Order: sequence, then structure tokens, then C-alpha cells
Amino acid sequence: MLSIYSLDFPLIFFFISFSLFSLDSFPKSMDWEPLAAAKASISPYDLLFQALALIPFSHYFFAASFLFLIFLYSFLEIHFLQDLLTLFRGDPVTLNYNSCSELAQSVVANCKILQGRYLATPWLSSPHLQTAFLSFLGRPPPLTYRRHLFRAFDGGTIALDWLTYTDVVGGTSCMLDSSAALKGDKTPIVIVIPGLTSDSAAAYVKHLAFNLARQGWNVVVSNHRGLGGVSLTSDCCYNAGWTEDLRKIIDHIRCEYPEAPLYAVGTSIGANILVKYLGEDGANTPLVGAAAICSPWDLLICDRFINRRPMQKLYDRALTVGLQGYAQLHQSILSRLANWEGIEKSSSLRDFDNHATRVLRKFETVDTYYRRSSSTNYVENVSVPLLCVSALDDPVCTSEAIPWDECRLNENIILATTPHGGHLAFYEGITASSIWWVRVVNEFFGVLRTSPHIEGRKKMQGSTMPKPLQSSIDQAPYLNVMEDGMVTAMSNEQTDAFVEDISNEHTTHSNKDEASGAKCKGFDCPCSRTH
Repeated sequence: MLSIYSLDFPLIFFFISFSLFSLDSFPKSMDWEPLAAAKASISPYDLLFQALALIPFSHYFFAASFLFLIFLYSFLEIHFLQDLLTLFRGDPVTLNYNSCSELAQSVVANCKILQGRYLATPWLSSPHLQTAFLSFLGRPPPLTYRRHLFRAFDGGTIALDWLTYTDVVGGTSCMLDSSAALKGDKTPIVIVIPGLTSDSAAAYVKHLAFNLARQGWNVVVSNHRGLGGVSLTSDCCYNAGWTEDLRKIIDHIRCEYPEAPLYAVGTSIGANILVKYLGEDGANTPLVGAAAICSPWDLLICDRFINRRPMQKLYDRALTVGLQGYAQLHQSILSRLANWEGIEKSSSLRDFDNHATRVLRKFETVDTYYRRSSSTNYVENVSVPLLCVSALDDPVCTSEAIPWDECRLNENIILATTPHGGHLAFYEGITASSIWWVRVVNEFFGVLRTSPHIEGRKKMQGSTMPKPLQSSIDQAPYLNVMEDGMVTAMSNEQTDAFVEDISNEHTTHSNKDEASGAKCKGFDCPCSRTH
């Protein structure tokens, strides 16, 4: 040990001596205080800002633009890059149905579109862009409806807008004539039930009606009460679970055209109403086929979803404004039946339903209304072939509410889902001139029309025809056209349900006046003829 320390000692001594020499080499008079003060006066942030100031402004602009695009891409849920990486092949359609159902297997085997893929329009590669494009532009085909006014037993008026093959190819349709010769018309009829505040003027309704009519179908759009340019004529309003109007309309059309197969298409809230009706009536419905597009299924889940994120809250607000506009049109009635001050101050769908819908239908709470009106409770009782189409990125009707297992267990239901599509949009093609689900419904009904599996159902329905609704020819009311274009049906006596035909004049929804609804034109006052 001693020998080792004796070897290291010279090195230690040299190091100490060198250190002392180095310290002595500095001038004794060196003043360190000015240097320390200078260093303290220069902030590192000042140095950073001086360096950042040397970067050109254009670089900042490009960086900010890049970050904004990244935020926008994420916020709008754009999937263009995903489509680009897959070479714009689109996504396959996912089908859920009962594997033991011969009907479902037969229909799926013959529906080529359902077996293919869906590719959204490249410049609309976002559910929000698709939905906004549908709402504000839509590119609907020009068409002219022929209107009938149906009067319910409670005095309510429902506008039925018809479109036939001859209406879209030119000429005059004779189907809407009330002559007895047409009672044997076997042309299939498709009944369309629009969404929450939509009517026959909506772009997607026009796309559907035009394409079906062009394929030889007779189409009738059943506008909700108070929509389509027709005012409320009773104290009854529609809601997401109100199926009685649809039931009466279907029975009426069945009686008017007993030889014509009946089909129905519901969209959004209209889909919820349709599925709920099918579940309530089961095998007793006159329909032989139906389609539910972008149904909310469970209103309570959708209510939670639409208030979850900032983007969904924008949709909630937009729908609320639409309902407030509907209420404003019928203020004379709703101000008497509901909490009008609450309706005006509503900031969400839930608020509106609390002050209006819940009060009108006498539900204990809003949640009670949502639970009892949700079609998911009736899926297992659907007894007709039903095609359900939903987009997993639907910004309004969340995929969380889809009753996957219930649809799969029912042998009559085919559930088709796509990763993209938005709410009722599903635009395809580079020009966004067509809607994918419209082609799907057209093909689905065409397959059902020739399917041997529904022949037995048609024969069964023939033996259980409902009692015809009586037409009050002598007691029919006259129509009063108000200054704002709303049509009111007036009568001094209580009458049974009837239909008033105003098809002598076309009810036109042009692109420039879609929002204004239908207006009665070319009539003397009172402006109707009763058939």
C-alpha cells in the first residue's frame, strides 16, 4: 500500500502546483463584476426573439397554414389521405343479417351495389363536408310534384306530393286522377317519410323521388304536419315517435290502389318513425318492403352524442333553429298548447323537446319521450323485408345507437353500414351528382319486386284489406291561402278523413324556392276543387 501511494504522490504534487501557477497567471487587478452584470442584463428570451425576428414572415405564414390545415383535417374528420393511400378504391359495405334467412341471402346475392364498395366524392371526403353540401347545395334534379291534401280524423292536414314516371320523362300523369278505372293500377308505389324538418323540397328527397320515378315507380312524399307549405289545422303535431299519420296514409293509399304493391322509405327521423310503425303493426302492415336510411334508432343515445363534442353541438344548434322556425310558422297554435317562451329561448334539441314536444304529447320527462319513441325497441317485431343503411361517421345519428344484434336476429332485416357517408349524404362520383344510398334503395326494391319470397305476403295482404276511408264529397272544406303562402283547410263541420286533390295544378319545388315550400297557384278563391 505504501509503495503505491509513493508512486502516485508526484502526480498529485504536479497537479496542485500547476493549478496554483494557473491562478497566479491571471492579472490580480481583473474586475469580474462588469462581465457578470453584462451577462445578467441579456435575457435568453431576448436572444430567442432576436433570432426569431431574423426568420422571414413568409415562413411563419406557411407554418401557420400547415398547422391550420392539420387542425382542420382532424376537426372535419377528412379522410382524403386514407382514400389516396387506397388508390380511391373505396371501402367495402359491411352487411349484417340473419344467415339463416333465405330472403336475406337471396336479396343480398342479387344486390350488386351492396356487395361492392362506397367511395365518397374526393373533394367531399368528410362527413361534415358531405352533410353541409347536402344541406346548402345538394344539386337536386328539377321536378314537379302533384299534390293531394289528406285530412286526418282529428282535422289535421297532410300534404301528399306525388311523382310518377310520366312526370319525369314528360307528359301528363293520369295516375292521380280519381277515376275508378285506375283502381286496378298495379304500378308499385313508394311512400317517402322525410327527416325532422324536411319535406318534399329537400334535396335528398328529390334525388330519391326522381330516381325511383325514372325507374317506373310511383312515388308519394308524405310531408309531416305543418310542413310542405301546409299549416297546422288541428292541435296535433308530429314528433319522432308519432306513427299514426303514417299508418293512416298507408291505409288510405292501399284502399285507393289495392292492386299496387306498397313500399316505404324513411330518412333520419322519418326512418325512426317507419321502423317503429313496422314494429308496432308487425305482419298487419300493407307494406311489402321498406328501407330506413340514417335512422337515429335510440333517441336517448343520440341526444347524449349530439351534445358531446363542439362539432356535434353545431348540428344540435342548427336543428334547434330549424324547429324554432317550424314553431314560428305555427305560433298561433303552439303558443296556446306549449311553453312558447321556452321554445323561443331553446338552445338545444333537448330544450325544445322539453318545452314543446314533451308538453304536446304529455310525456313526464324528455328522457321518457326519447325512450318510448326510439325505434330500437321495435326492431324484433319487424315482419317485412327492411334494408337499413347507416354511415359509421354520421355526425348526427351516431353508430353507437345501432341495434346490431337485434337487426342480426331478425330474418327480415338487412343492415348495411359504410365507414363514411355523413348524414343522408353519401355523395359519389367526381361531380357529386348522385347519392349512393338512393341507388341502393332503387336496386333493393327492384330485387324485392321480382323476388318469389314476397309473393306469399302479397296474397296474404289481399285477404286482409282495411276498410276504406270515406271521402266527404259534400262536406269537404275549402282551402285558404294565407299571405305567407301557407295553405289552411277550413271547415264548419267535423268530417271524416278525406283526400282533396289539387293535382289540376302542379305543386313545383324549384331550386330557387326550396326553403319556402309549396305554394298554391292558379286557383280561384276559395282555391280548391273537391273530388
